[in-house]
Amino acid sequence: MDVLAGQNKQKEQDFLVASISQLSILNSTSPRVVAKFHYDSGVAELRFDPESDPNGSVHFDLHTSRLFKLSPLQSVCISEASEMDKEKSYSRGISIQFINEEESGNFHCAFEQWKKEVVVQGSNLPNGTVSLSKSKFDDKIEESSAKMYFHYYGQLLHQQNMMQDYVRTGSYYAAVMENRVDFVGRVVVDVGAGSGILSLFAAQAGARHVYAVEASEVAEYARKLIAGNPSLGQRITVIKGKIEEVELPEKADILISEPMGTLLVNERMLESYIIARDRFLVPNGKMFPTIGRIHMAPFSDEYLYMEIANKALFWQQQNYYGVNMTPLQSTAFQGYFSQPVVDAFDPRLLVAPAISHVIDFTSTKWALESMGWLAGLTCCSMGGNCLMLTVQRWLTTAPGAPTTHWYQLRCVLAQPIYVMPGQEIVGRLHMVSHKAQSYTLHLTLSAKMWGPGAELGGILQTSSGKLDLKEPYYRISQPQAYPSTQDQQPNHLLLTQDMQLQPQDEEGSDLMPQALLQDSGAELHSF
Repeated sequence: MDVLAGQNKQKEQDFLVASISQLSILNSTSPRVVAKFHYDSGVAELRFDPESDPNGSVHFDLHTSRLFKLSPLQSVCISEASEMDKEKSYSRGISIQFINEEESGNFHCAFEQWKKEVVVQGSNLPNGTVSLSKSKFDDKIEESSAKMYFHYYGQLLHQQNMMQDYVRTGSYYAAVMENRVDFVGRVVVDVGAGSGILSLFAAQAGARHVYAVEASEVAEYARKLIAGNPSLGQRITVIKGKIEEVELPEKADILISEPMGTLLVNERMLESYIIARDRFLVPNGKMFPTIGRIHMAPFSDEYLYMEIANKALFWQQQNYYGVNMTPLQSTAFQGYFSQPVVDAFDPRLLVAPAISHVIDFTSTKWALESMGWLAGLTCCSMGGNCLMLTVQRWLTTAPGAPTTHWYQLRCVLAQPIYVMPGQEIVGRLHMVSHKAQSYTLHLTLSAKMWGPGAELGGILQTSSGKLDLKEPYYRISQPQAYPSTQDQQPNHLLLTQDMQLQPQDEEGSDLMPQALLQDSGAELHSF
């Protein structure tokens, strides 16, 4: 097929250069140099160490380097400029003279083998490979949400906030050290490694090798932290990429992760944890954590209700600088009640025992387009908890327990339900995932008939609400002081009843046992 010259849109260009020179065979008399392929802080490197000058080492990052043969005994190694800042960094190269052809051939073979471990299909990623095809992460999460998510967790200050949650970090450390027998000599994959702290814990416990997979820019900080602990770092490889996309050189005996969000499932990282299980965990391998539970209980808090309702009073103004604001009052009122409340609250506000939904990470298939189960009264108190391997250790976010950076979460209905001690309430909390890495919560509560004739059944009143877990109201403060009339019984934690996942009922009926309302001073027991 002929192609007309006029169809070529690229025009001829001329440049004036000062001079050119040809790379030629060198007869160098410089000292001998040792070339070494190795990993440095998780980055595959080619290092040249002059025997006469220990401080004169030259380093090449293998994932940005190329090797060319100029003659049987001479090659040139070129390292490309950094993709992060090409305007301020430059490519560089060195000429390599070999002793004989056999040594040259062995060197080129080793270079290609090391490159195969770090070259990605179409682009480059240290220590792992990433598929260019659309991943499961891209299918479920919109790009704008993912960008904000990885930007947030890529900042060291947010990593510090999580690490300074000593309930969280201390629980993980204690659990790892209590389960050393599970880690010694094993391969561990840290899913969403963040700062790399859990990878370092696993190495302390005797792991043979740890692959720390982290998609955000905090991976670079993890490399620095790990490099600063060389006795542990030599057994840790940091891989920058999504767990849905990277490829690892070997399977894992143990997965370790901190994948919990508010209400356990917010941010949808638990799904990535399950994907890591299916992709990298050996048969009968262990997951750390193993189990998660969401606890739900009814509560009564008129102070919180009035606080939320009063926010909409602004829109009741009929003369705000000459403008009638009331057309938006109803919309604003519903908007404020669509926000789940995240705070630490007094457990004496709970008015009945909790029920809980259990997720076993080792077996769940996690078809998370939606989940449904029953809930309690005005809204629900949630605590996400995780079980740790052979020696059990629970990390709880329950009200009354030491506060964590997750706090607790409450869903407040715009129309409260009025109930009496002994009255039975039923309800449903239906959670539907969305691509902004969170869930829409559909909460319905109903109070049954009580007193004489209650045996006939029937519903006296029902209230429902739709809330967005992605947009909570962060009411971070110390639990408020409540009237002494509520101080009638000891302050224990909530007595709970575990419930396994039931087949979803689209009508929302009888997915879990009905909650029985008790006195406001109900005794609570540790989760």
